[in-house]
Amino acid sequence: MMKTHTCGELRESHIGQTVTLAGWVNRRRDQGGLIFIDLRDRWGLTQITVNQAETPEAHVNANSARNEFVLQVVGQVVERPGDTKNADLPTGQIEIIAQEINILNTSKTPPFYINDDERIVKEGLDESLRMKYRYLDLRRQKMQRNLMLRHRVIKFIRDYLDKQAFIEIETPILFKTTPEGARDFLVPSRLQPGKFYALPQSPQQLKQLLMVAGVEKYFQIARCFRDEDLRGQRQPEFTQLDLEMSFVEREDVMVLNEGMMIALAETIMPQKKILQKPFPRILYKDAMEQYGVDRPDIRYDLRAIDISDLAGRSGFRVFTDNVEAGKPVRAIRATGLAKGQSKTGLKNIAKEMENLARDAGAKGLAWLSIPEDEEGEVAGFIGKYFTVDQKLELIETLGAEGGDMLFFMSDSDEVVQAVTAAIRPVLAERLGLLDPNVLGYCWVIDFPMFIWDEEEKRWDPSQHMFTMPLPEDLHMLEDKPGETRGSQYDMVCNGHEVAGGSIRIHDREIQEKIFPLIGQTMEHAREQFGHMMEAFEYGAPPHGGIAWGLDRVAAILAGEPNIREVIAFPKTQTGSDVMAGAPSPAEDKQLDELHIAVRELEKET
Repeated sequence: MMKTHTCGELRESHIGQTVTLAGWVNRRRDQGGLIFIDLRDRWGLTQITVNQAETPEAHVNANSARNEFVLQVVGQVVERPGDTKNADLPTGQIEIIAQEINILNTSKTPPFYINDDERIVKEGLDESLRMKYRYLDLRRQKMQRNLMLRHRVIKFIRDYLDKQAFIEIETPILFKTTPEGARDFLVPSRLQPGKFYALPQSPQQLKQLLMVAGVEKYFQIARCFRDEDLRGQRQPEFTQLDLEMSFVEREDVMVLNEGMMIALAETIMPQKKILQKPFPRILYKDAMEQYGVDRPDIRYDLRAIDISDLAGRSGFRVFTDNVEAGKPVRAIRATGLAKGQSKTGLKNIAKEMENLARDAGAKGLAWLSIPEDEEGEVAGFIGKYFTVDQKLELIETLGAEGGDMLFFMSDSDEVVQAVTAAIRPVLAERLGLLDPNVLGYCWVIDFPMFIWDEEEKRWDPSQHMFTMPLPEDLHMLEDKPGETRGSQYDMVCNGHEVAGGSIRIHDREIQEKIFPLIGQTMEHAREQFGHMMEAFEYGAPPHGGIAWGLDRVAAILAGEPNIREVIAFPKTQTGSDVMAGAPSPAEDKQLDELHIAVRELEKET
């Protein structure tokens, strides 16, 4: 080895030892006869002191070194003088008096700061520049921490599941193209011209076949691929914890995964607080009505409360007409938002929320503020349409107190839900309720089995076509598919879906009832899934599982807003790798071998 120790491990107990370190120049400070170098590797920083009078040859090399040069340093560990000790640095009690410095490699001036995360945050850093020089971006202390965190998460999962008698099994990357929700990435076959493999969107079929194979407890840290439009929490390739179990019911899978997630968070990030244990169970219907989304952030309340009965008795025509038409009226209480606000301040807040509501499809947004003292008056034009008794009833229903603001929404269910989803996080941010050190886990259950596609005039699976209906809804599968609930369960944390699964169909007869509902002929279904149908005839056990989005889990634990921050080499929003220049054209010889011709798109005139 070219080093005896890392740059992060030396302490006062090493004083007097001669050591060899290797790493990058993080900073260099020249004070004439003395040169100080902060040497950095993955583990930390160590200060190197080079004295020209004592080691002139080492001083020459230190003098020519610059940031990001790669050095090997041989020297003695000594205690720093009292006034130079750095209590904020693990190695801050010691320094290395250099006896020998070897320049292992030089470096051009980096295109951005590597040694100053705070400056990068303050001044900003162009994302495309970070992606182009990702190998430099990954040298930054924050990115090194994120990579280590991800490693620890995956190692913990492997160890935990091994103790639970799970077997890790790899499934093929080259598989069959099947309709599973997103576009497949296709891979042409050279040996079978005109035919294609597909990169797996998930190992869904394969893990079910492993249950048929008698594995009983399977998991995999699986690479998955989906050719879809990208957002902050999506990448064309991503990593799942894929898990499947036989002879289980929904509760069994949920209990195992909840226990593992709690143990993971408490082991890897003990400084973060899990809001509630066991995780709350929220019905899909309640999640949509109260939070506007099926992945609620429960770190803060701000739920939409139905006040249709009360609003229908008010003098506000919009409310009374909507209630008569069967449309809901819901209200959100923003605790303390009106405190200390002037009339202008209240109107500005209301205008901001109204703009969000309009962007979400609403015609407007009504509001009230509750006075901070008994002599004050309720503010907001909507107040004049409620009697004094109705206002008191409203305050009691919503649990409102002095200094609160109330926001009212009324339209179709879909619009009210969209408005709720739009204003809740903005209100939470204003109120300082988005604590990154709190993990608000919950389960969302009892999803609808199908969602109606008006354009295609068919039902689409809300999860995938292999989800088993809830046992009590099985009799409605063919006659009332819109009322049938699936045995699906999503684990949510801080407003992000971090895992989703279901009990699977293991009976061919039930599976064959699904295909006509989702617009597939039996002939096409057999062509696509014949191997699954046949497998179900050979004693398929009841089974279920779940898939964790490991990129999202790692990002939440790291406190990062974007999963790109916990992926070593992510793609940009356009699906490009600007560092390597991918995707790129293939050579004509490659295309000829694959019997593929590329058709140029006609330019728009």
